[in-house]
Amino acid sequence: MCDDLTPQHIDTLLARRGLTRRSFAALGTAGMLAGCGSMRAAAGDAALAERSVSISTADGVCDGFLVHPANGAHPGVLMWPDIAGLREVKRIMARALAAQGYAVLVINPYYRSAPAPVFNSISEVFADGGMDKVKPMRALLTPAAIARDATAFTAFLDGNAAVDRKRKLGTYGFCMGGPFTVRTAAAAPDRVGAAASFHGGGLVGTEPDSPVRLLSRTKASYLFAIARNDDAKQPADKDALRTAADAAHRPAEIEVYPADHGWCVADAPAWDPGAADKAFERMLALFANL
Repeated sequence: MCDDLTPQHIDTLLARRGLTRRSFAALGTAGMLAGCGSMRAAAGDAALAERSVSISTADGVCDGFLVHPANGAHPGVLMWPDIAGLREVKRIMARALAAQGYAVLVINPYYRSAPAPVFNSISEVFADGGMDKVKPMRALLTPAAIARDATAFTAFLDGNAAVDRKRKLGTYGFCMGGPFTVRTAAAAPDRVGAAASFHGGGLVGTEPDSPVRLLSRTKASYLFAIARNDDAKQPADKDALRTAADAAHRPAEIEVYPADHGWCVADAPAWDPGAADKAFERMLALFANL
């Protein structure tokens, strides 16, 4: 995942974009988001309604961001952010999906520790002290905690007037949020109909509650979009996911993308707009059946 990236690898990824770590950090959120042309194009001129929200959970109150078409009721979708959490790039990504006819909730996964934004961009995670800051917050995101959160977040979506309860819910996540989509589908199997993981880490393990072992407890269809460098480190994971999905009779599109970890997110060192566009289109195909 992101915290496995070495400084040398980050330098290589940034060099492909004509950046150094110093220029990447100096670019700031606004500069990075100037490159989000594909996401902005996807949003187009659609009339959207959006607001900050507070969601009661078993562990406290989670802050989040909800965006949806201004009129009518639509399939609800929960986004699990990457290691840098809820920030402006995630709002832009949520708007892009909302413009396609979905009610999208992005949550602050670190709400137990601090309100969002914990980081304004992923470059801050790699800055001095960034990892030290995030580690204790991530330690609270246990499988049991994510299951409790998922129950609260899906209930929040179902209780919102912008969400069509006659349709199934979807969920998608990035990096550490990838496996949380499977945990969401397992926590609310009768409501979650589709889950997409983009360069997700920790999907395959030997623990009884490893996401790969939870597929049989779900009723969802899946998209597992895997980064090539993650696949190089753990080449057996894609096969384990295929075996588990087939055994559980769960439809699953599993593909290794010709892009590195973080390619879907514009403020990540490995952002690849072409591969990100493909991932977005494959997600739309998955969610079309909600």
